[in-house]
Amino acid sequence: MAARRTKNGSKVADAKLGALRSDFAAIQSDLKKVAIDGEGLAQEQARAALRAAEGVAERALRLAEETAMDWADEVETWTNDNLDSARKSVRAQPLSAMLLSLGAGALLGAIFLRR
Repeated sequence: MAARRTKNGSKVADAKLGALRSDFAAIQSDLKKVAIDGEGLAQEQARAALRAAEGVAERALRLAEETAMDWADEVETWTNDNLDSARKSVRAQPLSAMLLSLGAGALLGAIFLRR
């Protein structure tokens, strides 16, 4: 009788081990699927972040272009407004204007040629 119990107990244990192996295989398969789904989700999140960053960059570029155009308009207006007074000063004192231009050119040349 003892031999029967051992065989039956062994069969039950083998059946339980087989069931455990099957469960572990199913869990492993499910975990692989979760990892694949997580990877796909991460890729989609990265794509969404990239699209958002591109949108921000485009808006920043438009804002920079608009600001540059505004500044260019302001500089042009200021230049046109002050051009007549500069012409009058040069006509009134041509030698002073020439020496001032020569000095400014020499200063800028020294700055740019310095190494």
